[in-house]
Amino acid sequence: MDLIYNQNHIPREQYRYGLRASAAVGCGWIATYNALTLMGYRTQIPELIRYYERQLPGIHGNAGTSFWAPVPLLKKWGFRVETSLRPGEFDTLAGHADACILFYRWHRGWKLGAHFVALHHKEEGFVGYNTYRNSTGPDFYGPSLEGFLKEKGYFTPFLIAIQKSPREDSRGQT
Repeated sequence: MDLIYNQNHIPREQYRYGLRASAAVGCGWIATYNALTLMGYRTQIPELIRYYERQLPGIHGNAGTSFWAPVPLLKKWGFRVETSLRPGEFDTLAGHADACILFYRWHRGWKLGAHFVALHHKEEGFVGYNTYRNSTGPDFYGPSLEGFLKEKGYFTPFLIAIQKSPREDSRGQT
């Protein structure tokens, strides 16, 4: 299974999220898919999308994914999950996790948005996937997630730190 490095490369009609293309609003399911892939688990993308579309009745993914949405899904599948809203805790939590999902908000001029990325810690620092509109591979965040968020001006972040399940029967299958 391959990681998704840039959601904008997903063809418009492939993997629709609600009535919209995943290139526009699919970062939540993509971050979940990438985090599972980083840990060696497999899931079917259409099933993952359907799960998230059902979480917000009436919205069905058209406005993206709720910042909290991956937590109940990962717990349902038997993963150990820790969360934090405090950037000062992110490096420690992410450093001990098998994979993470990071949510943050951003602004450029009058434009306001939000984004999810999957990431993990390597010896040289943190590496993210599907970080920017022009990402073509893994993106190096540096030695600190808190520093990365400050440098980029991202705000109201939420970290989901995921540990592989000790139960072998929970493989992230939907």
